[in-house]
Amino acid sequence: MEGLGINPSMLIAQVINFGILFGLLYLVAYKPFMRMLDERSRRVKESMEQTEYIKQQAAKAEQETEKRIAEAGKKGQKIIDQAVKIGKEVGQKAQEEAKQKAEALITRARTEIRRERDEVISELRKEFAGLTILAAEKVIDRSLDKETHRQIIDQVLKESPGLKKG
Repeated sequence: MEGLGINPSMLIAQVINFGILFGLLYLVAYKPFMRMLDERSRRVKESMEQTEYIKQQAAKAEQETEKRIAEAGKKGQKIIDQAVKIGKEVGQKAQEEAKQKAEALITRARTEIRRERDEVISELRKEFAGLTILAAEKVIDRSLDKETHRQIIDQVLKESPGLKKG
């Protein structure tokens, strides 16, 4: 071996030095380095598990949100339906009240028209009676007493079909 340029004692010393160095590196560097890598691997695994848990929670929250939105939509539609129903009822009540008011106005107007017509007819009869007396006085050229004239006019009015009351 010496012919190859290898010194056996030096080789043994280097092998022993390498073994000691390897042992020291193993104890000082490799074990802490492996612990650090194991710790990091554990944290990454926990982080992935937390991420998966958060995804599941987010999915549950999304489903719950969609469920609540659907319920709110249903409640909103019920409220809208109720409002439409109430609106229709109020409209019908308003129509009925307006119809009743209109009928009451028509009834009052008819009553007022009848009363005014009766008053006009009464006034016309009085004027007609006065004109008749005046005409009769001019024709007879003398004045009859008014009571007699009234009786005659009332009798003519009762007998006349076009001038009867009512």
